[in-house]
Amino acid sequence: MTTLTRETAYLEETADRPTAGTDLLDALESEAVHIIREVVAELERPVLLFSGGKDSVVMLHLAAKAVWPARVPFPVMHVDTGHNFPEVLAFRDATVERLGVELVVASVQDYLDDGRLRERADGTRNPLQTLPLLDAIEEHRFDGVFGGGRRDEDKARAKERVVSLRDAFGQWDPKNQRPELWRLYNTRHRPGEHVRVFPLSNWTELDIWRYIAREGIELPELYYAHEREVFERDGMLLSPGPWTTPRKGEEVTTRTVRYRTVGDMSCTGAVLSEARDVDAVIAEVAATTITERGATRADDRISEAAMEDRKKEGYF
Repeated sequence: MTTLTRETAYLEETADRPTAGTDLLDALESEAVHIIREVVAELERPVLLFSGGKDSVVMLHLAAKAVWPARVPFPVMHVDTGHNFPEVLAFRDATVERLGVELVVASVQDYLDDGRLRERADGTRNPLQTLPLLDAIEEHRFDGVFGGGRRDEDKARAKERVVSLRDAFGQWDPKNQRPELWRLYNTRHRPGEHVRVFPLSNWTELDIWRYIAREGIELPELYYAHEREVFERDGMLLSPGPWTTPRKGEEVTTRTVRYRTVGDMSCTGAVLSEARDVDAVIAEVAATTITERGATRADDRISEAAMEDRKKEGYF
């Protein structure tokens, strides 16, 4: 008998369980599974954005549930800045191999090497992801793109609907969005357009962690407290490396930290933490008053409307 992974065993045991119920996590799971199934049924070539971060890991887990016992029928895509945490990339590769999912990688470094993009003065590559993302969508003819955005992360993401139309240039118009009543989602679009789909829209960071605990979902170890060399810049704890060199007066010390989000190393900060397991993280997140992006992402501090400006251009 083939040995099942913990995730596969759980899916098998709960395949026939009603997803709707009085528990909040049941309701959120039911909604997300419904959205994924609707998109798979309506669109020809969907893709799921997968970086190895907690939200994309939960989304892939939900996609596996939505189509169980079949395999996930669409590829996953990572827009790789070239500045990602090595631990997260290793986790990404191990996850797609375990689930037997096709991985598409759009590389920012390739665009820098051939001159289509230039390095920013501040060193961060997150804003440079838009062009490789849009080109990959066009090249592979993806007509629906699942993203892990949540409304509690940022004001711009709070404005966006579950199914968000992007025009032929990949751009988003926040003033021209479709109504979503009675769990009806409109995925129609003209040739050249596509839709972004956010199954986790109504989840919070705390919901994500409670679901991770309930489902026994594995994550990169960076999400849990560990000792790491860091230095402080603009109120954030950055890890020294090839892309984050301490400036004069920025002292490197060893602290016990964890990451609430795991994006580009050059602009993603750690937080002081003793939360070494999922239950401790849940207690910590329940007590915080600052969103993970607000606390740890320097690229969102460029301006008050930094995220919305990037989203209008085609960002996640």
